[in-house]
Amino acid sequence: MNSRPEGIDLAARSRARRRALQALYAWQMSGSSMTSVIDQFRHEQDMEVADLDYFEDLLRGVERHVEAVDEALKPYIDRDVGQVDPIERAVLRLAAYELKFRPDVPYRVIINEAIEVTKRFGADHGHSYVNGVLDKLAAQARPTEKGE
Repeated sequence: MNSRPEGIDLAARSRARRRALQALYAWQMSGSSMTSVIDQFRHEQDMEVADLDYFEDLLRGVERHVEAVDEALKPYIDRDVGQVDPIERAVLRLAAYELKFRPDVPYRVIINEAIEVTKRFGADHGHSYVNGVLDKLAAQARPTEKGE
């Protein structure tokens, strides 16, 4: 079964998520505007190998919906969102945005990508925490898809 939408480069999307994580981390830590963070990443990163439209959608979507994203995460985390490790917070926000606002992306892809990027950039066992939170959020945000 090939459920991949036509014309989507999955590797470029994966790179876009990794770059978006780095940019979201910079946004969280610097307090800069999202526009300036996006401009900086466009200038400094090798963006032609990533899905630039998806990169921008992720970042602008998190920025626009950060309160709704944080509220969606709140029941599944054991502390205030602001106290979650900054890398894990960025991963959770990106994945929660995708789960809530990008129904075109299968929840399994979102969770798998979040786990992989946390293994790469996060704390030693951060991926286990991210997996647990996102699995519970997916059950709430995508009940019909999750119930397959």
